[in-house]
Amino acid sequence: MTMTNRPVISATGLFTPEHSISNEELVGSFNRYVELHNARNADAIEAGEAEALQPSSTEFIEKASGIKARHVMVKEPVLDPEIMAPRWDERGDDELSMMAEIGVAAAREALEKAGRDVRDVDAVLCAASNMERPYPAMAVEIQQALGIDGFGFDMNVACSSATFGIQTAADYIRAGNAKSVLVVSPEITSGHLNWRDRDSHFIFGDVATAVLVEEAAIAPAEHWDILGTKLKTVFSNNIRNNFGFLNRASPEGEGQPDKLFVQEGRKVFKEVVPMVAEMIVTEAERLSLDPAGLRRLWLHQANAGMNRLIAQRVLGHEASPDESPTVLDTYGNTSSAGSIIAFHLHSGDLEQGDTGLICSFGAGYSAGCVFVRKAA
Repeated sequence: MTMTNRPVISATGLFTPEHSISNEELVGSFNRYVELHNARNADAIEAGEAEALQPSSTEFIEKASGIKARHVMVKEPVLDPEIMAPRWDERGDDELSMMAEIGVAAAREALEKAGRDVRDVDAVLCAASNMERPYPAMAVEIQQALGIDGFGFDMNVACSSATFGIQTAADYIRAGNAKSVLVVSPEITSGHLNWRDRDSHFIFGDVATAVLVEEAAIAPAEHWDILGTKLKTVFSNNIRNNFGFLNRASPEGEGQPDKLFVQEGRKVFKEVVPMVAEMIVTEAERLSLDPAGLRRLWLHQANAGMNRLIAQRVLGHEASPDESPTVLDTYGNTSSAGSIIAFHLHSGDLEQGDTGLICSFGAGYSAGCVFVRKAA
């Protein structure tokens, strides 16, 4: 690898929906649904033919996850006890799709921050946990909307899609197949969340991020050197979504919760934390980096407890908010975008030479590490 094909992160972009749902609003809606459900099924519940649903609480949500609010593309139908799912008008084939729209917004911010003209971008990777459609690829639509003359494709590695996309982009740079690659992660996770499930109705939020990965020779003076990347997958059914084109299940998931996001949270916690911590430490040492010397960890924003334990195992002590910042409290779990949001919002204060880690983990299982050093 020469200095002319060394990958760096030139800039990032973020789109945040205007609507936000607080825990108080969410609990009020969910508990009203529980009341309606139990009343409508009172006879079956009394006869022992059905179980009564249990209400939720803000205390339960914050203790289980650390989440206090989440952004969504639409708010009213999600909070309507009779609907409890996002609803929007279907767009025509000649209109920009919703995922492309928010992806373009995040990408434009990244391009503007880097001072990059779209004519200099070679490729667009749309890396997200769920795509709006099978084809044409969302990446190609984003590419078209931005006016990029190159190529694009979609990739899905669930919550690790963005970090897998960054390594893919970096590999294109290293191989000389591209000089500038946009990794865009539009995550409309409200669409695959079962808002009627007490154990998970509070988890996800909507957002879009973009990461501009470029050859160091053309990058702006202020950028992040990519010191190394590491990806890992281990098959597990503990996080799963069975909705797809081979079934005719309703996206709402009423009566068929496996067609939406489902997980065995305790098993995920127990299995993923040690796997990710070991992966980080091993790869850091391979790169001749002291794990305890990492200035900041931008970890996947899925669960506050998981992040706390992983950071502790990597740094050797309880991480401060400065060492391991969180956006989980206000954004919720935004799947692959979470660690990128944390990096986008909490990296500007680092100094030249500081090293850090962007890390994701989730369904698959999948995990991705991107070690970076601030160049200027």
